[in-house]
Amino acid sequence: MSKASDHQAFVGTSGWAYTSWKPGFYPPKLAAKKFLEYYATQLNSVEVNYTFRQLPTETMLTSWLAATGAGFRFSFKAPQRITHFRRFQDCADEVAALAHALAPVAEAERVGVVLFQLPPNFKADVPRLDSFLVDAHRHGLRMAFEFRHSTWFCDDVYAVLRRHSAALCVAESEDLETPDIVTAPFTCYRFRKSGYARAQLDGIEKTLRQRSAKGEVFGYFKHEEEPTGAIYAVETLRRMRRSMLRSMLRSRNAPHPMASQ
Repeated sequence: MSKASDHQAFVGTSGWAYTSWKPGFYPPKLAAKKFLEYYATQLNSVEVNYTFRQLPTETMLTSWLAATGAGFRFSFKAPQRITHFRRFQDCADEVAALAHALAPVAEAERVGVVLFQLPPNFKADVPRLDSFLVDAHRHGLRMAFEFRHSTWFCDDVYAVLRRHSAALCVAESEDLETPDIVTAPFTCYRFRKSGYARAQLDGIEKTLRQRSAKGEVFGYFKHEEEPTGAIYAVETLRRMRRSMLRSMLRSRNAPHPMASQ
């Protein structure tokens, strides 16, 4: 569903397989096996949380790729064995297994980001992060890190992320907000609040649009029983497209400097 005007802006939700999203998002009679196909007509990316607990099979990924268009991107949450159990220590085999499992999507050039979400009680350990990234970077993963302890929000951490072209995932919730610091050629946002006022949605759309002018940006709204996040995502993507189209038309119709000479 990607268009030239939004080829660097990817917006979606955390997951798609929710029957409770009928009829607010999915048509009432739509079969569950058609959910992803329909989802991809409305949004151009999804964050896969399945991989937090289990790696996907090649058959599974192949079916997901077939259900979506070439402009659709899949982001994946890294396994909890890496982030929560081993906490970035002695996990070279786990990272290699993750990269191998995601190979079908990577070969199709359809990977968004791989999100490493740390547990809230994991405090900053800059040397450990750096060591992990040295090893993980060789697998060619495009990585984003969601830190959930405030000690991570410091210049030393940002420097390590920049050195390895890894993104600081800008995540917000009711409890903690991440500084909007750019550390990679791409950016990643997670919008985790249960509800947003119009002014807040305006701000989200503006931020994603501005970031997309400088590199690929990925933005994901929270999934809940109600399809609120999906509706926010659809509205945000549509507004971004309209804004980008207007900007493109203004640029195209602007008089050329040589025309007045």
